[in-house]
Amino acid sequence: MKVGLVDDRKIDLDKLNGIISGIADVEIVFSTTSAEEAYEFIKKEELDLLIADIEMPHLSGFEIADIIHSHALNISVIFVTANSGYAVHAFEINVHDYIMKPYPKERLIQSVQRLMEKTKSTEITGRLYLKQKNNIHIIQKKDIVFIERSGRSTTIYTKTGPIKTYQTLNELEGELRERDFIRSHRSFIINIHYVLNFSLYAKNSYIVTFEGIEEQAMITKEKVEFLQQHYF
Repeated sequence: MKVGLVDDRKIDLDKLNGIISGIADVEIVFSTTSAEEAYEFIKKEELDLLIADIEMPHLSGFEIADIIHSHALNISVIFVTANSGYAVHAFEINVHDYIMKPYPKERLIQSVQRLMEKTKSTEITGRLYLKQKNNIHIIQKKDIVFIERSGRSTTIYTKTGPIKTYQTLNELEGELRERDFIRSHRSFIINIHYVLNFSLYAKNSYIVTFEGIEEQAMITKEKVEFLQQHYF
């Protein structure tokens, strides 16, 4: 894995270098205290992961991550920052992780290793067998965007359209043990691969919008924090 490091504080950059250089199968492509320099490296170097501070002079780490996201560059981002104010917005640009300073080195090592494992096998495999009145409907798990329970029926939203079933979310959750599916709310299961953003809906909940479909789901504040810690 090819990694770039940027932090305007030399002491923090040295800490990043010390930690990342000790991880097997990781190559540090660049290490700089200048966000502008990091941006130039990103434009011309092959890179898998950028680890960046957020608040830096002239160009922020968040702005760099936004450029990576808006240009659909295949570069993951880990923020290592003393500012918690960007956490929710980080999900909107698919940041892998958001680590608060000061942090133990194991926290960053685990995040990088988790990303390495994720990139080895990002494809969801297997099929889901849906029990309906007189038949069984078979769909590919990777095509499921999210699932909603309403009243006594359940709707499974896929890339090609919705499918109704009478199976409960608890039953379906047992069938979807892949890491990519989470119970985001008592009425919803979501596939994090299709998430575009979270929009604040109420004090303790967010609306989830997805790639490729207009329908939306709900996620609790607690689950957003869980995603931030364990997924991104």
